[in-house]
Amino acid sequence: MTFTAQAESNRRERKDNMAQEFSVPLSEIINECELEVLYVPDEPSRIAISSSDVNRAGLQLTGFYEYFDSSRIQIAGKAEYAVLEHFSEEERAKAIEQLFSKCPPAFIITRELEELPEIPELAAKYKVAVLRTKESTSSFMARLIAFLNIKLAPRITRHGVLIEVYGEGVLILGDSGVGKSETAIELVKRGHRLVADDAVEIRRTSNVTLVGSSPDNIRHFMELRGIGIINARQLFGMGAVKISEKIDMVVEMEPWNPEKIYDRMGMDNHYMSILGVKVPYLTIPVKPGRNLAVIMEVAAMNNRQKKMGYNAAQELLDSLGLNMDSAESITKYDN
Repeated sequence: MTFTAQAESNRRERKDNMAQEFSVPLSEIINECELEVLYVPDEPSRIAISSSDVNRAGLQLTGFYEYFDSSRIQIAGKAEYAVLEHFSEEERAKAIEQLFSKCPPAFIITRELEELPEIPELAAKYKVAVLRTKESTSSFMARLIAFLNIKLAPRITRHGVLIEVYGEGVLILGDSGVGKSETAIELVKRGHRLVADDAVEIRRTSNVTLVGSSPDNIRHFMELRGIGIINARQLFGMGAVKISEKIDMVVEMEPWNPEKIYDRMGMDNHYMSILGVKVPYLTIPVKPGRNLAVIMEVAAMNNRQKKMGYNAAQELLDSLGLNMDSAESITKYDN
């Protein structure tokens, strides 16, 4: 990556780090997880959940509150009920009240266990939503955390195009008018799937995963200069579009600069940091006569090969008996 490109990447990274936190209304969790509502202090749509972590309340029911995060949803299953069975009615009421006094946003009972008699009064007193599910505790927690990780993921919006090419999510960046949408429409014609055009909403769903999608109001729409706005789903069918896709690589399109030395070997791996996640990065020069759609296809397939441990440039050097320094000197001289 050149100094200019690296500076631009650093600027974007600083902007990424300023991404704000998000919340999801409890009503969406109720609908997604098919929860039974036992008590809510307000309209579920007005109760905001801001933490993607959840907590099994067993330790807290025994009185341990060090490192307790009151913003997390509290979950009680068979193990938590077993703890409470060892208490007298007075001790049980005191343990539940101590938990509810921390005002967690919701208390969820799993395995459709019976609601304990102390819960309704204490939930109303401290305004804690009480819900219930038929699922086992472990499977429900996995489902809930996966949902919250997506809904509450740090996110930014980038100007670009996201398209799935041979199963690889390719984020195409570049200045306005460089040909991003035209390349994307050619890829769609070749059987690949459009995810987003113009604005790509990127979410960090884990420490190593970025998922891109389109804002709802412009999903499946594309702008082609000279033609105008088109709807890719209506023109090419449902098989030509996709709601979201993992971002596996970033391709920066730029006008061909004859004075710039472009990578000829592909030995070094370059990366762009987005929301703290490193993604393989390529710069593709644009000039008349280059078939950019085919280049994008080859780039996607080559990226997949590299992830599987194969590097064509390294194999060529090995077969020629050259090392990396020799290859760099040859390509610099050739340029």
